[in-house]
Amino acid sequence: MLTQTGSYDDALERFHRTGPEYDGYLSNHGPMVVEVLARHNQDGAIDRWTDRYLSKLDELPRQRWPIDPARWHEALGEHTRSADWVDLLQRQLAEEPWRDVLVRWWPRLLPGIAAGATHGVIRVGHAVRSLGQLESGPRVAELAHALAYWAARYKPLSMAVPVGTQTAMESAVALPRVARQSGAFRDRLAQLDQLPGWVDAAATLSSEPDLDRVPAAVSRVADAMVESYPQYARGNPTMLVHAATAPNAVSMVLPELPPSLWPVSYAAAWTASAAVFALYAPARRHPTVDVLLPPDEVFAAAVADGGEHLIKFVDTAMASHRRTGNLLALQAASTAIALNA
Repeated sequence: MLTQTGSYDDALERFHRTGPEYDGYLSNHGPMVVEVLARHNQDGAIDRWTDRYLSKLDELPRQRWPIDPARWHEALGEHTRSADWVDLLQRQLAEEPWRDVLVRWWPRLLPGIAAGATHGVIRVGHAVRSLGQLESGPRVAELAHALAYWAARYKPLSMAVPVGTQTAMESAVALPRVARQSGAFRDRLAQLDQLPGWVDAAATLSSEPDLDRVPAAVSRVADAMVESYPQYARGNPTMLVHAATAPNAVSMVLPELPPSLWPVSYAAAWTASAAVFALYAPARRHPTVDVLLPPDEVFAAAVADGGEHLIKFVDTAMASHRRTGNLLALQAASTAIALNA
């Protein structure tokens, strides 16, 4: 539980001097990973991991010109203005409670949930989870940086609103896949809206008319994507983790949102998972990796590896295992370690 300031907040301040991306368009995972490490009482690993990771990052870009709060939509998706977005969000968070700012921007950004290969929403999820435990200056600042990254990389995606009766696993495995299973995320994403039947196939996921059960429905999406990982991970071990970590991030945010925003959040979480699955999952299942680490060893193995995607995915898989008791969640975490996700 993140109930004290210290190494985590110190690490956030260091990361806030860096840009949201590096080496072209790779996402800065630093703030997300240190949140997970702190949550698992790995304070001793935070400084070491941060020192190593900072060496590859770029400096925070310079501001270009202020974003007009009344015309914010004109700057959506302008990734070269990430520092301008940080400035806008920091100003708003200085004037209002962070939950009010979150509730304003969440529905604005949800249609672009695929932004930054879903890292925009994932970074927001980790920022909100930490703020829900304890409010501090660095954590509020992290929310500004996280929302700013999402806005700067915003790219709308056709929403797959669940109206069917199938489970997330059933819907996912029946999804059509993009024709060109190569290239970067943004190149594959460009194929998605031209993929015949993709939205209709994704919409077969069971709807959830009971508002009180929406948070559990979002968690079931994450659980299904964790469960599917061992059979499909060889398609792309690193990118397929986002099919689970994106809905998991939405689950982190739901407790801080009014219930009126839960249904659209459910649709967006599933859209992100279905999109990643359609972009990276092979058409056929692969043989699973014959490895199953026990719960008390799996996170330690992820920390020892140090991989940014791996640490976040293992955190997600362990949360799924705690909810469901499903050993496939542990197998998913073990598979990700074995495949160096």
